[in-house]
Amino acid sequence: MLFGVNLIPHPSISGVKIIENKNNFPISWLNTQGYCEYSIFLENVRKIITAPTRAMIQGSREHSVLEEKFKEEAEPATFDEMLESSKTAEILSRELPVISASYGIRGFIDEVWMTPDEFIIIDDKPGTVAYPSSINQVYGYCMAFKDMIKEDRKIVASLRQRGTDNVFWASYFDEKAEKKINYIINHMHELISGTKDFNSTDNPNKCNKCRFNRSCDRRV
Repeated sequence: MLFGVNLIPHPSISGVKIIENKNNFPISWLNTQGYCEYSIFLENVRKIITAPTRAMIQGSREHSVLEEKFKEEAEPATFDEMLESSKTAEILSRELPVISASYGIRGFIDEVWMTPDEFIIIDDKPGTVAYPSSINQVYGYCMAFKDMIKEDRKIVASLRQRGTDNVFWASYFDEKAEKKINYIINHMHELISGTKDFNSTDNPNKCNKCRFNRSCDRRV
């Protein structure tokens, strides 16, 4: 259950859930798609299992440490309570679950600052390069968040170096950004429905670093 929504497993694609009769995929896939969407196919359609990478393990550890520290100091509140309080004060939330049945996306935002003027959506990354795939992911969080709040406060998409306060990229989630990510979200749903085929990267450097490279039939 996520925000009281019943998640029905997709019959053949792991990671995909069915919500309100529509496919719903993890927002993190928007990052993976920008790197190599064929890896989504290998992991969730062919269901190839690989060991987690060192970066994945380190990222999970750092997320857990930050989350535990936040829980020690945080005061419990519902999403609606936080929204209401943020109209007059600054509110911080970590690992905030977001879900949009209409766009068919869901996920957990690393950190959200709610202020009377705007919402700052922060996604933590291991480096300081604003890759297009990373931007797509944080835009996806913004899209789901905007669909949930139904109000006019501005939304800022931000990328932060994991384990630091260094926000190395930020941009307003404006109409142009919304249009861009909506196009990619629709593309993802076409892949999931089978109306389009999953494409693979043509970058050998990406292939060499991919955890599926030994199982991939399209390795460059």
